[in-house]
Amino acid sequence: MSKHQNISNKIKSLPDLLQALKIERENGKSIVFTNGCFDILHKGHVDYLAKAADKGDVLVVAVNADESVKRLGKSPSRPIQDQDARAYLIAALESVSYVFLFFEDTPKEVIDQIIPNVLVKGSDYKAEDIVGYDTVMQNGGKVETIDFIPGYSTSGIEKKIIASL
Repeated sequence: MSKHQNISNKIKSLPDLLQALKIERENGKSIVFTNGCFDILHKGHVDYLAKAADKGDVLVVAVNADESVKRLGKSPSRPIQDQDARAYLIAALESVSYVFLFFEDTPKEVIDQIIPNVLVKGSDYKAEDIVGYDTVMQNGGKVETIDFIPGYSTSGIEKKIIASL
């Protein structure tokens, strides 16, 4: 299998993801879940995802679909990259096991179906405020936050690009 096929095979529909995670669990693997837009992949994203992967055996990354990003109101120009490009770039990272696109405003429904062992978000959230906290905690899992590398954000990069024009 080519490297391109390996990357593409990490991108799953929700039914295919649930089936893959069933097998992972049967093999004794712990599931880590995180989500985000990941619009312009940068050092902060890579570091965050590597640290998230260290929290378990299998890292699942839910990437906001384009329509979901637009509803978040980050900026009128977002997303800069389309959902397929963003999913592919995240899937290309060694630390990431599976990627899927979600179209809702939050990944609550998906978390309720996956029931990860560990739910991870950035430290700009309080653990108890993270979407899916109740589901994960009620099922014996953990909810953790990860510190970001200061100075790395998609919004900051977008501002630098605009200022340079």
